[in-house]
Amino acid sequence: MTSQFSKKSEAWSARFSEPVSDLVKRYTASVFFDNRMATVDIQGSLAHAEMLQAQQIISAQDYADIQRGMAQISAEIESGQFTWLLDLEDVHLNIEKRLTELVGDAGKRLHTGRSRNDQVATDIRLYMRNAIDNIIELIAALRLALLDLAEKHSDTILPGFTHMQVAQPITFGHHILAYVEMFGRDAERMADCRKRVNRLPLGAAALAGTTFPIDRLRVARTLGFDDVCHNSLDAVSDRDFAIEFCAAASLVMTHISRMSEELIIWMSPRVGFIDIADRFCTGSSIMPQKKNPDVPELARGKTGRVNGNLIALLTLMKGQPLAYNKDNQEDKEPLFDTVDTLVDTLRIFADMASGITVKPEAMRAAALQGYATATDLADYLVKKGLPFRDAHEAVALAVRTCVDKGCDLSDMPLAELQSFSHLIEADVFDVLTLDGSVAARDHIGGTAPNQVRLAIARLRKQLNAN
Repeated sequence: MTSQFSKKSEAWSARFSEPVSDLVKRYTASVFFDNRMATVDIQGSLAHAEMLQAQQIISAQDYADIQRGMAQISAEIESGQFTWLLDLEDVHLNIEKRLTELVGDAGKRLHTGRSRNDQVATDIRLYMRNAIDNIIELIAALRLALLDLAEKHSDTILPGFTHMQVAQPITFGHHILAYVEMFGRDAERMADCRKRVNRLPLGAAALAGTTFPIDRLRVARTLGFDDVCHNSLDAVSDRDFAIEFCAAASLVMTHISRMSEELIIWMSPRVGFIDIADRFCTGSSIMPQKKNPDVPELARGKTGRVNGNLIALLTLMKGQPLAYNKDNQEDKEPLFDTVDTLVDTLRIFADMASGITVKPEAMRAAALQGYATATDLADYLVKKGLPFRDAHEAVALAVRTCVDKGCDLSDMPLAELQSFSHLIEADVFDVLTLDGSVAARDHIGGTAPNQVRLAIARLRKQLNAN
């Protein structure tokens, strides 16, 4: 019975006296989600084979056969002709089995000096490195689209809010640049995460290293890794890099969600600050007048999904002893889902940002509500010599009067304004206008149109340099 079972496809079958049940096969298999790593699995295997040949662990003929077989497998996968088998558990055994069918014993020698433990850890890192590079490019594209939007509206005034109450007038360009800064930090985090992703675990074998005279640094150079993982136990069991990526991805999605919330509010007819292009919206099956901002709403919802993936990975790792455990197979689906969700969201948001129509008149009208220039009046009095707390009190009294009369500060006659402070003169109306308010904040990080344009130029230069 054992000899019959050993003829089956499992790499470890000779140890067992009965086959795995179909239910267990389905429960433990990963091939139908980890086959997306086929390209990097082949890439890693070829680098490993090249090193084995250079170290005279396998022959030059074996290496040539492996290269030939892997080229055919790559072509089969690319054309959709490769058959993925559940019985072979994962992407690694599927490729190895097909390689052995194509080149015979050379395919069996490929696994010399390595384990699936360090092989899968290498594949995930190669996959993640590519994913991070793509995501950094997509973040840059979104930032450029937002810069274009900000540049068009560096002079457009809208109310700035705190506690969702009108606070001070700002420029729309300045508001949008806040998101450009957020996504800039996201790109930095992704680049920093990449440094820890880009370390080679291959050569750690199952957990203790190997008795073969391998050259791990050679493989690292071939695959473009910055360094090797320096402890074999840690190399096969570490998933910090995946957790770190998911944490960085959660922050990107958090920023996406914050922007989505504002787009949804701004698009509401009750606010009417913007319109989103029709291709990013849907209608209602019953209410013909509706135009729903489905993309921002869905992105806001998908943020919870990505956050959940982070928690899933943290929970996955929290109780694992060293070294590799089967639990780690559960790292891939949340990781892959995070990559897919983030890539799709960034791509569609860069396109959507280019299709936002701004309504400056509605923004300006809203900025005239809520006494947005009250702080400017207080600053005016301070510059005239009044202590700030006294100026604050005087303006608060003026605002209360305006509330009772239903007017704005700029609507009050000079004589009435002077009743709140003898320091108020005719030039007060210069600071009570929206344009004067934003223009006065002409310093680094301020909302003045001049500073917005300078910030845009600086950010464009940074993005072009990258």
